[in-house]
Amino acid sequence: MTDITNSPGPGGSHGGDGGDAFVSAFDAAGADYLFCSSGSEWAPVWESLARRHRDGLPCPEYLDLTHETVAVGMATGYGLLKRRPQGVLLHAAPGLLQGSMAVHGALLAGVPMVVASSESATYGDGPGKDPGGQWYRNLSVVGGPHGVAGPFSKWSNEAASVHTLPTMITRAAELSWRAPAGPAYLNIPLEILLEEWDGRAAKPIVPPGSTHSSPEEVDPVAQMIREAESPVIVTETAGREAGGFEVLLAFAEAWNIPVVEPDSAVCGNFPRTHPLHAGSDVGPWLDEADLILLVNCRAPFYPPSRRPAKAQVVVIDEVPQRPHVVYQVLYADRYLEGNVANTLRQLTKRANNLEVAAVTARRAAQEQQHADEQAAIDAAEAKAEGAEGIDPVLVAATLRKLLDGRDAIVVDETITHSRVVKRHLRVSDPDAYFYVQGGLGQGIAVALGVKLAARERPVVLTIGDGAFTYNPVIPSYDAAKTYELPLLIVVFNNRVYKSMNLNHRRFYPNGAAAETGEWLGTDLHRLPRLAAFAEPFGMHTETVDAPDALAPALERALKAVAGGTTAVVDVLVTR
Repeated sequence: MTDITNSPGPGGSHGGDGGDAFVSAFDAAGADYLFCSSGSEWAPVWESLARRHRDGLPCPEYLDLTHETVAVGMATGYGLLKRRPQGVLLHAAPGLLQGSMAVHGALLAGVPMVVASSESATYGDGPGKDPGGQWYRNLSVVGGPHGVAGPFSKWSNEAASVHTLPTMITRAAELSWRAPAGPAYLNIPLEILLEEWDGRAAKPIVPPGSTHSSPEEVDPVAQMIREAESPVIVTETAGREAGGFEVLLAFAEAWNIPVVEPDSAVCGNFPRTHPLHAGSDVGPWLDEADLILLVNCRAPFYPPSRRPAKAQVVVIDEVPQRPHVVYQVLYADRYLEGNVANTLRQLTKRANNLEVAAVTARRAAQEQQHADEQAAIDAAEAKAEGAEGIDPVLVAATLRKLLDGRDAIVVDETITHSRVVKRHLRVSDPDAYFYVQGGLGQGIAVALGVKLAARERPVVLTIGDGAFTYNPVIPSYDAAKTYELPLLIVVFNNRVYKSMNLNHRRFYPNGAAAETGEWLGTDLHRLPRLAAFAEPFGMHTETVDAPDALAPALERALKAVAGGTTAVVDVLVTR
């Protein structure tokens, strides 16, 4: 005998309360986890979960987390690999506001999830259980939290009845999963969660269907590629799509087209060791290319007015005009708006009747460029090995060598060192590199979510000292230890907010600060040892300031992680 029934229809037996409706709906949605930063409105959900655990009934696994950024960030990291919606529970409008940066990051990263929080609908003046005076005094916001969430979520609404709550959750999950994927938000008043539910269950959701560009649209683009002398592919997020990394590789090889991953790339999209990888700078191609293929590329040109000199532009993207991008300039001559993987497969099949001499020359030129880049990388690493102190290049190169063959995943939240990390790690596998989107302070949580989705793989977070201090470090370490999610955290510590300092110097090269040396807003020398914050959690910690100590320290840290312990290596770099 259980306290929960799923008898369909209003005439069915009593099905519990809104908490049961909530858990039932997320179970039907296929959510593996409910990532929760606790709030007083979630007692009905907790009670439903306790009953289900007691009675052996199915439900998503619940993660009890102590900060909103950790809850949303972990859902983001998990979704980057699993690519299906999970549930996130925050507290009222204040919890939503605290987690809003991470929700916005999930929107930019294209990760599906359903975020829920609550407030009162009756403020104690209605029948039934008293929601508590805190809602009346200071937790509620004008218009409801769904109004607050609108600008940084894909869709936001209120579940105004327990009878519509399950299908509202279903709708939110399905909306979040469809292109462009992103977080959907639901305001669920506490009174709705406490209300009796008649047991009508939500229908399980299924993956989105795929859209296809028609042959009539694909054939002309194939002909454009066939006729092009100097085509180039530019991509930011092709690797985010299921199978996108592999399909892009096959497409580029079939046509022998170089691939540029600009600095704005969200993830690894193409093997950096491949001869067709053309680096991160799209600039030279704007003058040289006669055909630019923008594959899942939201913002290829900067400044936006820097248009290609002679190239036609083909945009290959399921939703090329991103609704959450305020100003977006693509200069498109043609759009292929079907599923990206399907579109690339169609174009790959059409790689025939090529001009052999032209293709051979193009491939040879790109291979030479790639060889030159590899030589430059080797030279930079040799210089870093002989430098006094620890150059950031040495950190990235050492990591690459130590991670070789380990099937590792790198989550990156560096700023001034991000180009160094990508260039010298040279990630060449799908789902092996992700760059944290939106504001700083989410990196540890995103890495924890990635580890949750790939427990068998080592997960490394590369992060600057400035970004590290923005993170909710203690709640993140608590989650890592509680849920046995060991990470290797490598801090590129230059003791300064370098990007802020660079901008000050760029805008005012001969200003008062340059004259007096008073650089405000940037100095981080006053911070204590960053690795020390992990010591109370029994984690492995190292602080490294000498080049010959770097590799041994990272080796010890990787050994600790393999043994189930998070390791933090604070590397004092020279720049």
